[in-house]
Amino acid sequence: MTDTRKTALIVGASRALGLALAAEYLRLGWDVIGTVRGSRRTGLHDLADASGGRLTIESLEMTEPEQISALRDRLARRTLDLLFVNAAITRGDMPIGEVPTDMFTEVMITNALSPMRVVETLRPLVAPTGTIGVMSSSQGSIALNTRGGQDLYRASKSALNQLMRSHAARHAEDTRTLLLVDPGWVRTELGGPYADLSVEESIPGVAETIERHRGEPGLQFLDYQGKVVPW
Repeated sequence: MTDTRKTALIVGASRALGLALAAEYLRLGWDVIGTVRGSRRTGLHDLADASGGRLTIESLEMTEPEQISALRDRLARRTLDLLFVNAAITRGDMPIGEVPTDMFTEVMITNALSPMRVVETLRPLVAPTGTIGVMSSSQGSIALNTRGGQDLYRASKSALNQLMRSHAARHAEDTRTLLLVDPGWVRTELGGPYADLSVEESIPGVAETIERHRGEPGLQFLDYQGKVVPW
């Protein structure tokens, strides 16, 4: 009998939102490939141990382009129904004029450049009817920025959104679904303890939003409830 299970590759799945998304897709009956940085044991390893072989782990430092290419080569015989990139750092809330150059570079490389390198490099592995998603943020919305603050983080997510839009325009004939997803303000190490949502409240909605728009070509910017986020 043919195995009809779908396969998701979740980049950045060792903890918090990425780990929860891997667990959610396992719950939905998918096979999951999750990436971690380095060789340290993580929550993803515990999830893999309990997955009955449906979760496999790959090592990836996504800020190293050669590692992305090596991952593509290792997965060359796999077909992905979903490629989802989850990666973000913040280095505190300060006016942009006070941000050191090395900090600016680190955040932009991690939050904008590296996710797009993953998308560009691994795109050929995604089925023509598959989905490529990236974890964005409403803080990347220029239209919604009426309060300021978090200048560098906002700028990095705006850059990510712009780069995804350029990608979509460059591949306008592509049949794949492209999604930028805002998970909401979630209580994680990045979101802080006073955020509105728990991981358990956010991630099922993220997965539901991804699946609801499967098969819709082009790029959309949506939140975890499926609502359109203004650019």
